[in-house]
Amino acid sequence: MMTESWEPSASSQAGVLWEARGLTRRFRVSRTGRSATASTRTALSDVDLTVREGEALGIVGESGAGKSTLLRLLLALDRPDAGELRYRGAPLGSDRRGLRAFRRDVQVVFQDPRGSLNPRMPVSEIVAEPLRSLRIPGDRAERVREVLAEVGLGPDAADRYPHEFSGGQRQRIAIARALAPRPRVLVGDEPVSALDVSVRAQILDLLAGLAAEHAMTLVLVSHDLAVVGRLCPRVLVLHQGRVVESGPTERVYSAPEQDYTRRLLAAIPRLPAGVLGGLTDTGQGATASEITGDRSSDGAGSTPAEDTGSASSAEGTEAEGTEGEGTEAEGTEAEGTASEGTASEGTAAGSTSADGTDTAGTARAAAEHQARSRTDTIAPGTPADEERSTT
Repeated sequence: MMTESWEPSASSQAGVLWEARGLTRRFRVSRTGRSATASTRTALSDVDLTVREGEALGIVGESGAGKSTLLRLLLALDRPDAGELRYRGAPLGSDRRGLRAFRRDVQVVFQDPRGSLNPRMPVSEIVAEPLRSLRIPGDRAERVREVLAEVGLGPDAADRYPHEFSGGQRQRIAIARALAPRPRVLVGDEPVSALDVSVRAQILDLLAGLAAEHAMTLVLVSHDLAVVGRLCPRVLVLHQGRVVESGPTERVYSAPEQDYTRRLLAAIPRLPAGVLGGLTDTGQGATASEITGDRSSDGAGSTPAEDTGSASSAEGTEAEGTEGEGTEAEGTEAEGTASEGTASEGTAAGSTSADGTDTAGTARAAAEHQARSRTDTIAPGTPADEERSTT
């Protein structure tokens, strides 16, 4: 049931996109599958929220905190049981025409690019999907080329399929699709949690660069405070469906007021200096920049070598690397064998038998025989050979 209508003040509407008051959402849950035994679970309770134009807002919380429910309300995919939500001063979803304009204004980058991209469609059709569904006029092929270039993918990517790309590249395709209708707001629903750690920073820098270049508002939903701290100057913390803390990220991270926020911050992995870009164990009082490390050398639109090639190219490169490693392993094996011989010689040279007789010659011959046996029985470059070389 909706609360009594409320009119935001003129000052509050200036530069405001979303404005929410008292948002509440409940669900009926039944363990037996019968409605008669269903109980009510409150997913969101009395949530107030303001998102301003041009800002980057992070919404954080553990699983079950209410992040997904709040996101569905913000995207007009669900309706609240109580409270009111407005977009640009008008009730969200109040009319079909306004909803179409809202869909064009707000685009989403989802968590799993493998699941959000149609495997049967070439990239050109995937990126052009919102242009077709929103009936946006213009040269769609040219727009596809433009946005692919913006996310660091070449024109040849348009004719290929999602399975031909790496995970980071697939997320770049998803970002290109979101950019196609020229949105004012970009919403990231855990946009990097399904990616390798090595490419997460690249995607975050890409999102930050695109938001700055196009003056877009950025809303990032994540359970990872380090990700939000890297990208968002303002953060909102959800716990059990309620907003327990909000404000500037620097202040919330350095001096959290709630125990729950302190527990979330304590859960951020911290590595020794020099590891993965200089993540440091800065303690509870860490700032956003300290938590996430300094990656200023990463360009917003840069595409590292490991993320630019196709999956097949990446596999080829990996195969070459593996082959190179195998070759190196052979050399290492030979060196290791020689070292073993040398070690045996050194050990033997300094050892004597019980009766005082020098055993160096016997030990040297045994080491050489053992080396020849290992080289003859195991082909170079095999896993066993590589395993020995590493030991």
